Amino acid sequence: MKSLWVRSLLLLLAGALFFGAIALVATWAPDQPVDELKSRWAKPPSRFIEVNGMQVHLRDEGPHDDPAPIVLLHGTSASLHTWQGWAVALRDQRRVIRFDLPGFGLTGPSRDNDYSLAADVLFVRAVMDKLGVQRFVLAGNSLGGLIAWTVAARMSERVDRLILVDAAGYPPQSLTTPQVVPLAFRIARMPWLRRLASNTLPRGLVENSLRQLYGDPAKVTPDLVDLYSDITRRQGNRDALGRRMDQAKAADLSLLKKIKAPTLILWGGRDRLLPPELAHRFEHDIPGAKLVVFDNLGHVPQEEDPERTVAAVRRFLGL
Repeated sequence: MKSLWVRSLLLLLAGALFFGAIALVATWAPDQPVDELKSRWAKPPSRFIEVNGMQVHLRDEGPHDDPAPIVLLHGTSASLHTWQGWAVALRDQRRVIRFDLPGFGLTGPSRDNDYSLAADVLFVRAVMDKLGVQRFVLAGNSLGGLIAWTVAARMSERVDRLILVDAAGYPPQSLTTPQVVPLAFRIARMPWLRRLASNTLPRGLVENSLRQLYGDPAKVTPDLVDLYSDITRRQGNRDALGRRMDQAKAADLSLLKKIKAPTLILWGGRDRLLPPELAHRFEHDIPGAKLVVFDNLGHVPQEEDPERTVAAVRRFLGL
C-alpha cells in the first residue's frame, strides 16, 4: 500500500515537472539585443543620439524653427510609440520631440543604474541641451507626468506650458478609490519574483496588463501586445525596471505649488491604476490648472484615443 502511494506521488511530481517544463518552454523569452528590435520599432523618423553614455531612441518631427517644441514623456514600461497619434496630429504645425526614457523602449538601461526621479529630471535637461532646445512645452503620462511636473517646478525658466496625462506623484496610500495594479507591475516590485520572470514573458501577462490599463479592453490589439512585449525584452530593460521600483521614493508634492507654467490636466475616467480623484488633486494643487476628464478612457488616454485627447491639447495651445 505504501509502495503504491509512493509511486502515485512520484507520478504526480513527474507530471508537475513535465508540465512545468512545457510552460517554461512556451513562455521562454530572454532579453533581445536592441539591434534585433530596430528593424520593426525604430523605422524613420527614429534616430539615436548619445546622451550620458546611452544611445537614446528619439523622434524629432515638425518645423525646427518652433520657438517652443512639444516634448512628450511616456510612462512606465512604455515607449515613445505611445504618443504616435499626437505626433501625427501636431507635427504639421509644431515641432514634436519624443524619446524613450532610460530603462525603457529601445534606449535601454542607464550606465550608472540610477533611476531616481532626480536622474530622470537631469536626463530630460540633457536631451534638450543636446538638441539645443531652451524652452519647450512639456507633456507626460503616468511616470512621464511625474517627471514632467517635477521638471516644470525645478526648471521653470525652460517650461513654457505643462500637460499632465494621468500623471503619477501622489502616494497610493492616500487614495480613497481602490487601486488596480496590473500583474506585470506587481511582479516588478517583488525581487524574488523578478528573478523567476527574468527569462520568461507570457504573452497573456502583457495582454492582460494592457487590458487593465485601457478603458475599453477591446482596443488592445495584437500589434500593441507585440510592441509592449518586444520593448520589455530589450536587453537590460527588465533589470532596469526592477531597479527603478527599488529606488522609487515619495515625490515632493510641495513642488506643485511652485509650477508657473499654464497647465492642462487630462485624465481617463476609467483609470483604475491612478483613479480620477487624483486629477482633482492636481487641479487643486497646481495654480490655475485646467482639467479635462474623458469618461470612457483609461490610464493611457493619449494612446487609447489620440484623436479626442489631442483635440484638447490643440485648444490649450491655440492651434
